[in-house]
Amino acid sequence: MSDFKELEKNLNINFKNKDLLTQAFCHRSYLNENPNFKLSHNERLEFLGDAVLELIITEHIFNNYPDKPEGEMTSWRASLVNSNTLYEVALEIKFSDFLLLSQGEEKENGRSKKYILADSFEAFIGALYLDQGYEVCKEFIVKHLIEKRLEEIIEKKLYKDPKSLFQERSQEIEMVTPTYQVIKESGPDHMKNFIVGVFIKDTLIAQGEGSSKHEAELNAASKALKTKNWE
Repeated sequence: MSDFKELEKNLNINFKNKDLLTQAFCHRSYLNENPNFKLSHNERLEFLGDAVLELIITEHIFNNYPDKPEGEMTSWRASLVNSNTLYEVALEIKFSDFLLLSQGEEKENGRSKKYILADSFEAFIGALYLDQGYEVCKEFIVKHLIEKRLEEIIEKKLYKDPKSLFQERSQEIEMVTPTYQVIKESGPDHMKNFIVGVFIKDTLIAQGEGSSKHEAELNAASKALKTKNWE
């Protein structure tokens, strides 16, 4: 099992309840192979962490950008909490090194799967909230997520919906509305994973992955913008 003392040292956080920290990284698949493991998987912590994350980001944007309208603030927040952003941050702080996965997930490169890492980030926030409280969570999220991502999102207008933007560009340049098609669907009902292709006419431009069809479409559109140099 992973040495979570190393993670605590790297993040300069000392959990009072070590089980909470371990559980945050316990993927459901791990319990399938280790049914006698003393802890549950991380999905309940993920549920809590998602709510804490949204509240802290909302509060930060609300307090620091008093002149911004609701719609723009909502778009900024969505850009910060989407799976792409959380995945990137989780990679940066090496959460992938501490995941508890089944051998099957290990063989399928589970440590680098976007949705698994994004979910583990949210679960960690849930565990941190329960163990350390709101203010420590706020400090962590501001340091590792908001300060590193929000300015870039605003400057580069990354908060604009890539699907809408790709459609605008496609209609303007190609005179065609792009279409989306599910190429692959995998996983149990509670943890689906989708790969979606975006097409112009019959030509596949890019593929995107996500835990929902909508998320996969957004990721496909984002990649398609880069492929076509339409950013």
